[in-house]
Amino acid sequence: MKRIIIGLIAGGLGGTAFGFALGIFVYPFWFLQGTAMERLADSPTRVEVAREQFVHVNASDPIHWGKGSTTLYREGASDAVVFLHGDFEVGPGPRFHVYLVDNPNVRSRADFQASRQIDLGRLHAFKGSQIYSVPKRTRLADYKSVVIWCKEFGVLISPASLAAAAGKVPRVSLSGLRPSGQD
Repeated sequence: MKRIIIGLIAGGLGGTAFGFALGIFVYPFWFLQGTAMERLADSPTRVEVAREQFVHVNASDPIHWGKGSTTLYREGASDAVVFLHGDFEVGPGPRFHVYLVDNPNVRSRADFQASRQIDLGRLHAFKGSQIYSVPKRTRLADYKSVVIWCKEFGVLISPASLAAAAGKVPRVSLSGLRPSGQD
């Protein structure tokens, strides 16, 4: 009888722990849409500040990865946006956020945590084109990377170093922008 009670208690605790862990990973699938298709509105004052590709920093980690391109745009005198292009994709997980980071070479959790960051908000979807507003009066030249970070577990998902393009400020041809999902 004692073995049965201990077995029931252990099974109940083990089942609860397993259910909780499973819920953490299933939860984001219930609320994030499959593919985002946000589109930048035409703007005669939009200027491309930087553009780069997200990288998979740890090839031996099949869970935490990202790929695709991002562009940082200045919108007029005081506004800016980070645009994740239609080719953007990350492996799914809970509470992924998009950050602007002052470190041009974020490759680990320590690099991210030692950097100055601006949280641009929760990821809208695990793939597809998305737009994130940068707070007004942010000095864009101070920020060298766009980073996807898991706030739930404090894990680096994927960085895109903007340092290589930060010095270039070409005009964006609005006719070259395609509707989201096509770039």
